[in-house]
Amino acid sequence: MKHLVPPEQPSESMLVGCLLAASGGFQDAYTYNVRDQVFANAQTGNIVLLGVHLSEGDFKKALSYLVPILAFVAGVFVDEWIKHRLEGKLALHWRQTVLLIEILALVVVIFLPLGKTDAFANALVSFICAMQVQSFRKFHGMPYATTMCTGNLRSGTDHLVKYFQTKDPSRREKSFHYYSIILFFILGAAIGAVGTKLWGSTALVICCILLAIAFAMLFVKPKTE
Repeated sequence: MKHLVPPEQPSESMLVGCLLAASGGFQDAYTYNVRDQVFANAQTGNIVLLGVHLSEGDFKKALSYLVPILAFVAGVFVDEWIKHRLEGKLALHWRQTVLLIEILALVVVIFLPLGKTDAFANALVSFICAMQVQSFRKFHGMPYATTMCTGNLRSGTDHLVKYFQTKDPSRREKSFHYYSIILFFILGAAIGAVGTKLWGSTALVICCILLAIAFAMLFVKPKTE
């Protein structure tokens, strides 16, 4: 499978993308199943539900959706600060620093009691999801997202349509890559759903392992011709 680890930056490899997508799907399933049916990654859903509850006058419930939205915004700000202020000043690459923060935050979430701390837990997960999607924006030089699927679905289908029109094999390969990311997101969500039903918050250990593998993959030096 020579295409899984291309000669670009390690952060743009297919394997890292699939690991992060599985983690993204897992986290969404976790917050929805265990933390008051809030989406950690898909802020569009939270924005819609925020509007719905505001229209019903249920401001307390609306607040539970506003918190992860604001946390997501904060995550993008912090990620950009890490990238521009700490790049080259740390022993680790700034993307590895982001993954470490993500793992540590998930460990904190594991120990947060269910119920009373759900808002804080959802905020933490949304915060780190924003950092992940902001840090890992390309694979094989193509734009993509690891915490949501709409853009990937559009891009994958667009390349598939153009493959049928032109018979260009590169289009077919690009389409396959996008659909692979979506598949791993679904797989992560499925594992997250089953894991949280069996073990509750402890299931996030699986997510931490996925991120730890991605973290290790970033030490792999790019191939040279």
